Amino acid sequence: MSTHTIRTLRLDDAASLLAFELANRAWFERHIDRRPDAFYSIEGVQAHLAQFLDEHAQGRMHPCVIVDERGELIGRANLKDIDKQARTAEVGYRIGEHQAGKGLATAALRYLITLAQDEWRLASLCAYAIDGNAASIRVLERCGFVQGTAVPDIAIVEGTVVDGHAYALDLRTAGVDSAL
Repeated sequence: MSTHTIRTLRLDDAASLLAFELANRAWFERHIDRRPDAFYSIEGVQAHLAQFLDEHAQGRMHPCVIVDERGELIGRANLKDIDKQARTAEVGYRIGEHQAGKGLATAALRYLITLAQDEWRLASLCAYAIDGNAASIRVLERCGFVQGTAVPDIAIVEGTVVDGHAYALDLRTAGVDSAL
């Protein structure tokens, strides 16, 4: 069984982040909005990293990476749009193609839930999923998120505008199982 570690993104993650994003680009683009071409360079990833770390320093985001036992980056998970006053944040995650279906997204989301409760003291989380992305929807529901309002035109996937739904988790009433 492979092991993994989830930790906060660091400035020295640029090369491994670029390798991860390049290796999984086609996979991601079949499921979510595509990134601009300029992202896929060391400069593009460094700018992305700097923005995320700046938002983390300002308390608006908590970017994380998932690494395997060899230290290879195999996924990402983020708390973003953290609103300390409203005690809310949005969750997002992306798991590499060869790691899909192994429970890593569920583990990452549970990590974010614990982080939101213990470190950020948030009251609720939201997420967005494209209709038809059954794997992502299963992960959200497995972790206690409830489907909410429809979100038309949520993304462009493979050149097609797609709809989705918002999902929510009330951390004040979330059971212990969803956070473990």
